[in-house]
Amino acid sequence: MSENKTIEDTAVAEEVTEETKEKKPKFNLDLHTYRLLQSEPFFSALSRRVNKSQTNSIPTAGVMLNEGSGTFEMIYNPEFFEKLTDKQKLGVLKHEFYHIIFEHVTGRLPPEGMSKVWNVATDLAINSFLMDELPEGGCIPTRGIFETYPKEQSSEWYYSKLQQDQQNKEGAYDPKHGNGGDGQDQGQGQGDPNSMDDHSGWEKSDQDTKQMAKERMRQAVEDAVKEVQSRGQGWGTVGQGMQEKIIDMITPKVDWKKVLRYFIKTSQRSNKRSTVRRINPRYPYIHAGKKINRQAKIAISIDQSGSVSDAMLSAFFSELNGLSKLAEFTVIPFDTSVSEDKVFVWKKGQRRASERVLCGGTCFNAPTEFVNKRGDFDGHIVLTDMEAPKPIASKCQRIWFTSDYHAKNPYFQTNEKVIGIPIEG
Repeated sequence: MSENKTIEDTAVAEEVTEETKEKKPKFNLDLHTYRLLQSEPFFSALSRRVNKSQTNSIPTAGVMLNEGSGTFEMIYNPEFFEKLTDKQKLGVLKHEFYHIIFEHVTGRLPPEGMSKVWNVATDLAINSFLMDELPEGGCIPTRGIFETYPKEQSSEWYYSKLQQDQQNKEGAYDPKHGNGGDGQDQGQGQGDPNSMDDHSGWEKSDQDTKQMAKERMRQAVEDAVKEVQSRGQGWGTVGQGMQEKIIDMITPKVDWKKVLRYFIKTSQRSNKRSTVRRINPRYPYIHAGKKINRQAKIAISIDQSGSVSDAMLSAFFSELNGLSKLAEFTVIPFDTSVSEDKVFVWKKGQRRASERVLCGGTCFNAPTEFVNKRGDFDGHIVLTDMEAPKPIASKCQRIWFTSDYHAKNPYFQTNEKVIGIPIEG
């Protein structure tokens, strides 16, 4: 009797266990994000602006474009997340958010578009900052088959490296078959170098929907940055270098070439003179007509200190060669003074090569006094590293061109425009 009861109890218990398994709710990431992100103010602020939805269509997680709403959302496989430790769950969350922040599926796609190689390249760039926070199977520089890949390079650098290794047949990664794996996009096995997550479906959307989603997400990142800055809670584990990268990504970029062209064109003044060879439209053959010549006379002061790189000088002169058809330039090399025998007039339509004719410190008063004394300039452009005290006022409109770094970190504050020139390398 007791034996039969034991058998029955065991059978019922097994039946209850099976029912419990069937009724057990799927892992809901939304119920865990607050706890996971308590010590991450920035990611917490961003997470509230990103919808998350469950799916069994992908093995792990990914950032996708919801065509219906025109927004990005994070999709995840609940069974995959349920098996992770809290540290790994947080690492995957941060990984997906970094894809959004750095526009890996929007503004930074390579000319070839979305591909497995680009997926791996972006993972390598992100995972440099999440070295010990992710589940096994991710692409991590300095580890596994990427042992020879350095940390903290850009996605574009890793993309170029991967392509070069493929061409030379030196790399361990084959985008068609992984590293002897099954070629799936989300390989999790040892030695499979495929991307840990999925971003498929992005290129199926039309351009207007993509642009709308991109702008909405850029705004979400900007709002998250403003929130942590206003509350003064700090950025959590986001380091200073990464903070600067994030702020740079959401800062509107100014095309220095367009600004330079606009400054020169708007500096043009009209020189009018009477001539009987032109008919006066209002009083024909009674009064002489007017001939109008429009030409800007622009002073260009070139800082000769060693911290103004040859690359910046070369880029600046290259652009001026194209703009010389619009104006006559007076080039003023300076350091702590202006050597007037080095000043030259760049005639309209001429082409010039960049050269360094002085060396020494920097004083902005010297070229400003030179330009003010002449008094016949329509505009004053200063190419410099900004590393000197604020100068006296200019009698004509003045604009500053410098490196991106010095534009963000000037030695002095001014209401005049300061434009950064991006220099590669």
